[in-house]
Amino acid sequence: MDDKPSENERKGGEDKKDEQLEQYREKNTGPGEKMTDDAGFKISNDRWSLKAGKRGPTLFQDFHFYRKQSHFSRERIPEKVVHARGDGAYGEFELYKSMRHVTRAHFLQEPGTKTPVFVRFSNFIGSKGSKDTAIDIRGFATKFYTQDGNYDMLGLSFAIFAVMDAMKFSDLTHAVKPNPRTGVPQATIAHDNAWDYIANNQEIAHFVMWLMSGRGRPKSWRMMEGWPVNTFRFINEQGKSTFVRFVWKPMLGVHSLLLDEANTIGGVDPDFHRRDLHDAIKSGAYPEYELGVQLIAEEDEFKYDFDLLDDTKLWPEEVVPVEIIGKMTLNRLVDNHFAEEEQSSFDPATVVPGIDFTDDPVLQGRAFAYRDTDYHRLGTANINNIPVNQPIVERNFNQRQGVARHRIDVDSVHYHENSLAGNTPAETPPEEGGYAHYPEKVDGHKTRERPSESFYDFFSQPRLFWNSMSPVEKQNIVETFNFHLEYVQSKSVRQQVVDMFGNVDTGMATAIAENIGVDPPKGPHVPVEKSSPALSHTRYYAYTQKVAVLIGNGFNGKEVSSALDYLHHCGVFVDIISAKLGTVTGADGATINVDRTFTGTYPVLYDSLYVVGGSSENEAKFHQGVMNFLNEAYKHYKPIGIASTGQSYMHASKNNNLAGVVFAANNPDFEKDFVSAIAQQRFWDRE
Repeated sequence: MDDKPSENERKGGEDKKDEQLEQYREKNTGPGEKMTDDAGFKISNDRWSLKAGKRGPTLFQDFHFYRKQSHFSRERIPEKVVHARGDGAYGEFELYKSMRHVTRAHFLQEPGTKTPVFVRFSNFIGSKGSKDTAIDIRGFATKFYTQDGNYDMLGLSFAIFAVMDAMKFSDLTHAVKPNPRTGVPQATIAHDNAWDYIANNQEIAHFVMWLMSGRGRPKSWRMMEGWPVNTFRFINEQGKSTFVRFVWKPMLGVHSLLLDEANTIGGVDPDFHRRDLHDAIKSGAYPEYELGVQLIAEEDEFKYDFDLLDDTKLWPEEVVPVEIIGKMTLNRLVDNHFAEEEQSSFDPATVVPGIDFTDDPVLQGRAFAYRDTDYHRLGTANINNIPVNQPIVERNFNQRQGVARHRIDVDSVHYHENSLAGNTPAETPPEEGGYAHYPEKVDGHKTRERPSESFYDFFSQPRLFWNSMSPVEKQNIVETFNFHLEYVQSKSVRQQVVDMFGNVDTGMATAIAENIGVDPPKGPHVPVEKSSPALSHTRYYAYTQKVAVLIGNGFNGKEVSSALDYLHHCGVFVDIISAKLGTVTGADGATINVDRTFTGTYPVLYDSLYVVGGSSENEAKFHQGVMNFLNEAYKHYKPIGIASTGQSYMHASKNNNLAGVVFAANNPDFEKDFVSAIAQQRFWDRE
């Protein structure tokens, strides 16, 4: 295991999107700055409203109060129905290898091409005020500001989706949202409606397996894969079509929180994932993801045991290899959360020449729904006039007016097919870069049938997913099912769910049944024995893991300073924690600044511990704080480093095998051994 992930050399370059946004950035504070109204006149009193006498009523003519209050009353726009809670960052995508042979998309032609991007991560179920660590699917939406215009790649943290046709999307959302009578629960499917929907819409089985696994509670957005789930087409210069699915693979690997970690963190730090993203970018540990493509030739459309148009089925990487073609680096936070993140708009129908749709039933619906939703949410058809959404290329079009029309169009002609303006703006033929749809042949009768018989296979791929899990991952899936289903009041629904997932694995469903008070499933599971190792968690690094250093006075200055220097060298994030803020002093007079106190932070927020120990003015409180952190970290299988002055806190016993605990005493390789343990992240053989 390496201390850091391998990195391609970062090259400098202009960020054209950042340059474009510069014209919109305004600073309101600073020496000599005077308050004004939004119309520009200076304000003499922004503290008291205009009244008829000192104790009289406020006057209707107080336009300054009216403007201030009415603007404030409109500062919130409708939140997204789904993916309401999120955050975003800017960066760039650099192409590793040319994809010219399959697509004419400009940003995929020349190796080394850098394209500005904006990425938004989000939760699906909860409201804006919910928690980051809810058990949920995550959004991973990327806006490429290409030389052909914007390209929106809307991904999810699962390789598959919950429905086979967009017609059912509103039903799914209604079912997982809070009960309409009570308004609870928030940001969870631990309730009757959600599981009643699941039991009676069994195409969702594969999706639920992912949701119940660690994929439903990512450790960090930086350690989360992203799949657009839909099947698209690449179109090359010769007009040849190739089916394509995309995937973002994090350079740090894929890692998850345990169930009780996710639940606890949601209470003590609801902004856990946001804070993690901000801290990483501010420290220069930029989140990185490689872009992979899975390609299937047009003539091989019916070669596989899954339908290419079915979003509830993945393309196993062992069957359709992932080809890595580039890397995205997120290196800049937004200047204003509302103006940029909240007003960002993503639309699967925002594509560029060289990328086209398939007849994927979910994609067909998404191509309409997203833009229509944002017309309502953002209150205007001028969505792409909002700075974060503006492409970096010239735009010429005949749409006019509407709310928030900042653009001042000076043309007297605003219609196509004209003589007064020389029939401009003019169309661009496909051979010169104009967008043209793939001329796919379409025939048949109007119907509401499913596209193929394989759409009726609900359980083969959920079984593949289960077979691909390690024993620990399987146990976590069972525990997560139990956690959700014990909140379901209807015994009938609980029974239906167990019977349904008996088709995936009878042992799994039986274990669930034993915990939720229903009968085990009667029938056998589907006869699928294949597995896909790519579905299990991957890659382990110490880089950017977060270590809590538990320290008091009297520590060994040389030993601790050397260990901290090595942790920093390896890119490990460190918080110094003690009984109170200020400094702690070593036996040799060395001092270390304290970042947090035992009262102000929680063990669940850290990936590992470095227990230095020492003395404190309040020995009982200090000892209690250290033991609280130790007990929590130990039961969550996290690595623990023990300094020579901290040995009294950790002893082996019959009930405690100390797996993953590294001692500094008499160990010249302590630093390397500890960092190696941090990289491993969990020690599942711990007792």
